[in-house]
Amino acid sequence: MDYKNLCEQVMQIARETGSFIREERKKITTDDVKIKSAASLVTYVDKTAEARIVSALKKLIPYSGFVAEEGTAGSNNEKYTWFVDPLDGTTNFIHGIFPHSVSIGLAEENKLVLGVVYEVGADELFYAWKGSPAFLNGNEIKVATAINPEDTLIGTGFPYYDFDRVEDYISVMKHFMKTTRGLRRFGSAAVDLSYVACGRFDGFYEHALHAWDVAAGVFIVQQAGGKISDFNGGNNWLFGGELVAASSTFYESFYQVIHQHLGRKI
Repeated sequence: MDYKNLCEQVMQIARETGSFIREERKKITTDDVKIKSAASLVTYVDKTAEARIVSALKKLIPYSGFVAEEGTAGSNNEKYTWFVDPLDGTTNFIHGIFPHSVSIGLAEENKLVLGVVYEVGADELFYAWKGSPAFLNGNEIKVATAINPEDTLIGTGFPYYDFDRVEDYISVMKHFMKTTRGLRRFGSAAVDLSYVACGRFDGFYEHALHAWDVAAGVFIVQQAGGKISDFNGGNNWLFGGELVAASSTFYESFYQVIHQHLGRKI
């Protein structure tokens, strides 16, 4: 597999999808918004964008599987599996704010080998492929190097359907409010992870996530030198619904705080 060439083609698909999203934002009305659950929204733009992406990716790797937010296509133990979030940050998109993004990841035999995240508002394309560094618009990127919490900026997300751990989640936020430069909640996990990869965030954590939210961004973080785990320090972050991502210099102290409050008792 020529991963670099494949990544370049996926990058083009992501950019074209981003252009479609940008243009459709000018037309969308409240009548186009559908409610999947209390705070989970979807529009024809999400569904059309996903259908376009899936169609294009099938041409690149026939017989590949898909884990996609809107369920356009499925997976059945194929060698190659795509993880597609056609519009990560739909609520932001509906309200006309950024970031919102296109996120496309690829796994080969259950191991991630490619990630592309296109942030529509800033026209920023983050990407990496197996064996490569991570890039932003053609320039190599790396994770931050801060060690002390007081020098760090943290990204997070708020759960929108699983509220059983809200109090524990707030306790983590209180800790970081007091010990770091602050927290940011931008509303697109794919972008949050990309910001860890390029050093804008020193760490990111969230729960109630899906595989399509994180696959591409996680791979980009890893290729940029960052570390990833679930809240118990394990590898169940792709389908486990929880994730810690940080620079290698900050990861251990960052993880310990999250584990203390949000780690599950075994």
